Amino acid sequence: MSASGAVDDVIAPPRTPRLPVRGGGAFPVRRVYCVGRNFADHAREMGATAPAAKADRGTPVFFLKPADALVLDGVVTYPPGTQDLHHEVELVVALGRDVDGAVAADDAQALVFGYGIGLDLTRRDLQAAAKAKGLPWDTGKSFDQSAPVSELVRAGTVGAIASRTLSLAVNGELRQQSRLDQLIWDVPEILHELSLLYALRAGDLVFMGTPAGVGPLVPGDAFLARLDDLVALEGRIAPPRHRD
Repeated sequence: MSASGAVDDVIAPPRTPRLPVRGGGAFPVRRVYCVGRNFADHAREMGATAPAAKADRGTPVFFLKPADALVLDGVVTYPPGTQDLHHEVELVVALGRDVDGAVAADDAQALVFGYGIGLDLTRRDLQAAAKAKGLPWDTGKSFDQSAPVSELVRAGTVGAIASRTLSLAVNGELRQQSRLDQLIWDVPEILHELSLLYALRAGDLVFMGTPAGVGPLVPGDAFLARLDDLVALEGRIAPPRHRD
């Protein structure tokens, strides 16, 4: 403890990831929420039943990634422990306001600071093995460099997000594409559902789920994710680090 009474850190404090914001400034990230099975075609692709009507949706599936899993320069080192790394392109929503308690879906849009695009990288073999045993699948989702993400654009410059198209090309080949009006749970609905479970804060990111077409990435692959002409994320998969 210092002479002033403050407690001294015994290690250097971790750095807070900061996303660039178009037009200037940086967005410090507090927490990264992710939504599973939020496109009907991807739910079916993964062997799940997609809701036939809005009333049949049930509740969303959520999981988290650590904030230090974010990749800001697009370069992802192929992760250890897997032979089946998959891409999942997603809309990323950045929150700019705190809320305590539940927020109504009609009011939730006011929490949104801006939008970006990202990849929810998945060690599919580890996820599948955990699912088969009824175990949590954190190792399949929440690993180092599992969340490449673009710069953010302010919500006020975007307009209606549902009319935008999400896409991902790998080595120039289109792999995933969908309009955002195909989301099972839209942005305000997801923020409402999250607020029933967590205290949402400025600095939170929400990865909104991926459409069909997920597939493998290998070292040397180059990817280009787009949200129309609004924002893009370009990157590549680097060789794994050698471990003795």
